[in-house]
Amino acid sequence: MPTIEAFRGIRYDLGRIGSLSDVIAPPYDVIDTGLQDALYAKHPHNIIRLELTRDEAGGKADDKYARAARTLREWVQDGVMQADAQPALYVYHQSFDYAGQRYLRRGFMGRLKLEPLGKGSVYPHEETLAKAKEDRLKLTRACRTNISQIFGLYPDPTNEAQELLEKIVAQQPGWQAIDHLGVEHTMWPVTDSQTIAAVQRVLAGRPLFIADGHHRYETACNYQNELIAERGGEPLPPQHAANYVMCMFVSMADPGMIVLPTHRLLSGAPELSADDLRGRLAACFQCTSTGSGPAEAAQVWSQMETLGDQGTLGLYTARDQQWTLCRALPEAAQRMAQIAREHSEEWQGLGVSLLHRLVIEDLLGLKNLPKPTYVHLVDEVTKGLTDGGPHGERFQLAALVMPATVSHVEQISRHLERMPAKSTYFYPKLLSGLVLHSLEK
Repeated sequence: MPTIEAFRGIRYDLGRIGSLSDVIAPPYDVIDTGLQDALYAKHPHNIIRLELTRDEAGGKADDKYARAARTLREWVQDGVMQADAQPALYVYHQSFDYAGQRYLRRGFMGRLKLEPLGKGSVYPHEETLAKAKEDRLKLTRACRTNISQIFGLYPDPTNEAQELLEKIVAQQPGWQAIDHLGVEHTMWPVTDSQTIAAVQRVLAGRPLFIADGHHRYETACNYQNELIAERGGEPLPPQHAANYVMCMFVSMADPGMIVLPTHRLLSGAPELSADDLRGRLAACFQCTSTGSGPAEAAQVWSQMETLGDQGTLGLYTARDQQWTLCRALPEAAQRMAQIAREHSEEWQGLGVSLLHRLVIEDLLGLKNLPKPTYVHLVDEVTKGLTDGGPHGERFQLAALVMPATVSHVEQISRHLERMPAKSTYFYPKLLSGLVLHSLEK
C-alpha cells in the first residue's frame, strides 16, 4: 500500500455549532438542488457552504469557489473550526439498515500519499468526467483543503489493522451524527503513535482500490502537479500536505462492506414486447416470462438475488408491461469475447457489461440511447415505470442488474481496467464535515 499517515484534522468546535448532525452533508455528487437548499437552511455553518456552494443571482460562475474559501477562513478565524493539536487517524463507524438487516461498517481516515493511477499500488475502477474534475480542482485551488475524503478498500482478511484501532476507541465516547437517511456516524481521533505505527506496518505493501472518489483523487494529483509547475518543475517538499489526499480506509473483509445494485430505466428506445425481446436475445440468453406490471419488479429481483449470478438480468418491456428473466447462456460469453475483446474475461462477465455491451448495443442495436436514469431501490424502478421520470420522460425499458462485488472491483482494477458507468454503489456514503485536511503546508 502507498504511504498512510496521520494528520492534524480541522474539525468543528461542538461548543460553537451544537449538534454535529446539523452541520454534516453527503458528498457533493449525490446532492441535488433540493437537498442543497435543505442543508443551507439547516444550519448557518453546514459544510454544504464549502462542499457544494450555491450560485448567487447576478454573480459569475466561479464566484462560488472564492466564497467557499472565504467562508472556510472565517470559520477557522472565528473558532467555528479548528485544527487538532496532534496528528491522528480518525476511526469512523457507520451503522445502518438495509433489506431488514443492521450493518456496521468500520474504517479509519488518514492521509494517503499520491501516486499516478495505474503505475503503483493505487487502483481505480471507474472512469472520470472532465467537468467534475474541473469543479473539484477550482474548489481545491480556492480552499487549499480536502473538504471530503476519497474511499479506499484494502485487503486484510482478518481485519488486523482495524482491530488495532478498535482497541483504542472501544471505551471512548465518539463524535456522533445522524444523516438525512438515518445512518448513524461515529468518529474518534486516535493519536497514540505506537498504534498508528502498528497500523502502518500491517498495511505496508498492500494495494488500495478506490471505491468512491475517483474525481477527488485525480483532482488531488492535478493540484499537486500545478504546485510543482509553479515551482518550475521542482518537487514539493516530501512532507508537503499537497503530496497527500484525505482518505477513508476500509478493509475489504469488513462485515459491513456491502455494494448495492444500480438499476436502469431507459427512455428513447423503440417500443418492444416481451416476445420481441426474447426473439432478439434468444441466441445468448434463456428468457423466461416472470410476471406483468411495474410492481412485479420486487418478485423479479427476489429471484435474481436468490440466483446471485452476474449473468442474470431482469428486463421490463413497457409495450406489454411484461417482465422477462434473462439468464446468460455459454453463447453470451462467446459473443462478449468477440465484441469486447479489449477487456478481460472478468469485465466481460459483469452484469452491467452484459447489459450495455451485449444486450442493449449488440443484440438490440440501441447504441445511441439517452443516458439511463439510475436508481438503487426496486421501489424506485416501480415508481419510475408507473409515474415516469423527473422530467416527464416515459421509460420503454427497465433493467434490474446485479451489483459488482468487492472482489470484482479488485480483479478488474488489477487489470488496469475501468468498469462501465454505475457498476457499483457503495452504501452508505461517507459524510463531509467530520474532518478536513489542509493542503497548505
